[in-house]
Amino acid sequence: MKTFPLAALWVTAVLGASIVPAAGWAAYPEKPIKMIVSFPPGSGTDTNARYAAKNMSDKLGVPVLVENKPGGNSFIAAEAVANAKPDGYTLLFASNSPVATNVAMFKSLPYDPVKGLTPLAKLSFGAMGVAVNASAPYSSIPQLLEYARKHPGKMNYGSGSASYRIATELFLSMAQISARQIPYKGAAPALTDLASGQVDFVFADYGAILPLANAGKVKIIAVTGTDRLASAPSIPTLKELGYPDYYMVNWTAAFGPAGLPDNLRDLLSKTLEDIYQTDDAKAFLAKINWEAFPGDADDLARFQRTEIERWSQAAARAGIAKQ
Repeated sequence: MKTFPLAALWVTAVLGASIVPAAGWAAYPEKPIKMIVSFPPGSGTDTNARYAAKNMSDKLGVPVLVENKPGGNSFIAAEAVANAKPDGYTLLFASNSPVATNVAMFKSLPYDPVKGLTPLAKLSFGAMGVAVNASAPYSSIPQLLEYARKHPGKMNYGSGSASYRIATELFLSMAQISARQIPYKGAAPALTDLASGQVDFVFADYGAILPLANAGKVKIIAVTGTDRLASAPSIPTLKELGYPDYYMVNWTAAFGPAGLPDNLRDLLSKTLEDIYQTDDAKAFLAKINWEAFPGDADDLARFQRTEIERWSQAAARAGIAKQ
């Protein structure tokens, strides 16, 4: 088994990282690392996490196991990591929901997304898609809006996270229509119900929608990023459909519990950042319509603060009151 004795980690100090001696620590890692995800399998976050876990395992020489803890508005997963021992063996592979969006949605949280977690690395981002059932009487954003206006109070949407709810409600407020939220534990179950006609439309990670779209069960009618996707040039952005201020994307990042020693933080940060800087990572992400967005622990800390503000402003503009 490949391990990294702390003595060897002093090499990092020569390269400029901040290393704090940790007397009494055993070699790291010497056992499997658990990577917790707040969504079910099949989500963009989960897919990213499994890629990161495999590559971390290759680099660190121990198994890195993905554990899905969906539900509870991502509280369950985030709280599990915030309460874990800060020994580098329990990590949170997060989307923006538990570490930024939830601040905009809830008056209080059972964990502190800033003080209760240690930022490790900023990793990737991806546009959302707007999907409808393939048999719906609307197959474009203009048709969806026209249908909603002709049937006031009749439409609903599936929401797999706080991020998806804000993204949807922001668009609804801009379009001046209303729809009832149906909450889910993640994008996958929301999309399953979309495919069966239980909900009318869904904002979700584009990559999570794609299998159902390819199977002809749902149709993607818009994307939420700045530009059209290279893999789907025929699908318009909401910006070009008359909403120039609309821009909402998901992103992923890794965190540990608060109090994680600097030497472990730096090792994990560099390991993850290096993974997402490779051509292999860029090729993998392109297949699921995500993009690499690597940054170290300090980059993530700054980014998290700006994203908390951005999602808070979006929620306020959408008229969403904190729960």
